[in-house]
Amino acid sequence: MAISFGFGEFCATACSIAWALSVVLFRRSGESMPAFELNFVKNIIAALLLLATVVVIELFQDGAGLPSFSRWDMFLTFVSGLIGLAIADTWYFKGLQYLGAARMGIVATIYSPSVISLSALFLGESLQGWQYLGFVLVLLGLLMVAWRQNKQDIDPADLRKGLFFGGTAVILTAAGVLMVTGVMDRQPFFWTALLRMLAGLAGMCIFMSVRKEWPLFRQNLKGNHPWKTIVLASFLGGYLSMALWLTGYKLINPAVASILNETSSVFIVFFAWLVLKEHISRQKILGLLLTLSGVMVVLMG
Repeated sequence: MAISFGFGEFCATACSIAWALSVVLFRRSGESMPAFELNFVKNIIAALLLLATVVVIELFQDGAGLPSFSRWDMFLTFVSGLIGLAIADTWYFKGLQYLGAARMGIVATIYSPSVISLSALFLGESLQGWQYLGFVLVLLGLLMVAWRQNKQDIDPADLRKGLFFGGTAVILTAAGVLMVTGVMDRQPFFWTALLRMLAGLAGMCIFMSVRKEWPLFRQNLKGNHPWKTIVLASFLGGYLSMALWLTGYKLINPAVASILNETSSVFIVFFAWLVLKEHISRQKILGLLLTLSGVMVVLMG
C-alpha cells in the first residue's frame, strides 16, 4: 500500500496544529472572557481577515469577480455558518471551560464518528479497509493521552454541562462542515468562507438583539483581558485553522480529513508542554505514538 500525503492531507494536519495552539492560547488567557464574547471576537477578527483576503484576490487575480451563488448554495452556506460558527464554536468554548483541555480532548474524539456517520448518511462516503484500524488507533492514542488527567475530581454538574456542550458542539461542527463541502466545489473558497463567517456573526447579533443582551456584551468586553493573546489565538483558531480545515475537506475524503483533524488533541498536549510548561508523561508519549501510527494507517488504507 502506498502512502498518500498530498496537499489536502497537509492542510488537514496543519489545521490540527493551528487549532491546538489556539486552544492553548485561549486557556492561557485565563478564561477572563465568557465563551460567547470570546467566540464573537474570534469571528470578528476572522471575518476581517477573510474580507481582506477576498479584496486582495479581487484586485490581483485575473478573471476574479463577484461569484454567483444559487439560492440553495447561499442557504447552505448561511446555515453552515450559523450552526458551525455561531452555535458550535460557542458551545465548544463552554465545554472547554467546564471540562478543561484534557476532558474536552476526549469528548472531541466523537468528531470522526460524527463525520463518518453523516458522510455515509448524506454523501455516500465511508472509510475503507485498513482505515478503520487506523481510526481505532487514533482514538486509543487520544484516550491514552487524556485518560490520566480525566481521573481528576470534577463537579458532577460541571461534568454533565461540559459533556452536553462539548459533545453537541463537536457533532454540530461536523454537520456544518459537511453541509458546505458541496458548495465549495461550485463556488470560490474564500467567498464561501467569508459568507459563512458573516452568517455566524449575523446569527450571534440577532441572538443578542432578541435577548437584549448588547449592554451585557459590552460590559463583558471591558476589563483587563489579555488582548494580544486573544487576537493571536483568534487568528490561529478563527482564520488560519478554518482555511486549512475547509481546504482539507474540499480536497480529500471528509472521513480521512476528520481523522487527521483528530490529532489536534495530541498537539494540544505538546503545546501545553511547550507554552505552558506542563509535564508530558510516558503515558502521553505512548498516546502520541499510537495516534501517529493510526494516522499512517489511515493514509495507507
